[in-house]
Amino acid sequence: MALLQVNYLSGVLFRTVTMNVILPADKIDGMTGRYVNGERKYKTLYLLHGLLGNYTDWVCGTRIQRWAEERNLAVVMPSGDNSFYIKGRMPFDEYAEFIGKELPEVCRRMFPLSEKRKDTYIAGLSMGGYGAIRNGIVYSDTFSHIAGLSAAIHLFDKDMDRGFEDGLYDDPAKAAKTDLNPNVALEELLKDGRKLPRFYLSCGRNDDLYGVNVAFRDLLKEKGADVSWDEDDSGHDWDFWDSQIKKVLEWLPLGDVNSGLSSGNVQIREGE
Repeated sequence: MALLQVNYLSGVLFRTVTMNVILPADKIDGMTGRYVNGERKYKTLYLLHGLLGNYTDWVCGTRIQRWAEERNLAVVMPSGDNSFYIKGRMPFDEYAEFIGKELPEVCRRMFPLSEKRKDTYIAGLSMGGYGAIRNGIVYSDTFSHIAGLSAAIHLFDKDMDRGFEDGLYDDPAKAAKTDLNPNVALEELLKDGRKLPRFYLSCGRNDDLYGVNVAFRDLLKEKGADVSWDEDDSGHDWDFWDSQIKKVLEWLPLGDVNSGLSSGNVQIREGE
């Protein structure tokens, strides 16, 4: 498995940005030693970190590299600062367009990634869960599957303590009526007749965000969305997200598993 750190000049953010990319391009045939899957274009997961994190979080906090390798899945993990992956209040803070449009376009130019919607997915935890859900809906022409783990979709819930998050908007009351609100984004998608992505949502029952995630799950079901849900007694922590990202990969339509050999999975047979 190739794990790459990439720095490139973003047009919409107007600065150099950093991302980690897991690319299953170095698998070999166990008999010949030659690389396999040389002509294929890889299915791709855009994976977003949470508040205070960066592009290293998912590789350091979970076993995503091994599990993506097993499933021949490319994973793109950008840094999103503390932006909630939306358009910021400063010039060139176009994080939504960065995630939903520019990043897939640039990554497809750099790497052999599928350009098909059915092969392109987005997921995230906490702040990244909000970013994945909101941008997955708004840019539903790009993403066919959305996964939100302990998603911070409390931003427009009047009963939740939001703290500094209200500073994301010039006017939070007005923002709540726009597609920055996942509920509104969902309504606009349905009104426009666009195809709904499939959803995977999960949250621990001891997480303060449990209630808002359950409410959003129920809204999706009410609107006819295909929704998978999982929960346990966890809180807001990496043990939960590590277990959940494996379930997300099992949920995604990835197909062939363990095609070719990669570092760490060479098995010595008895008698050799």
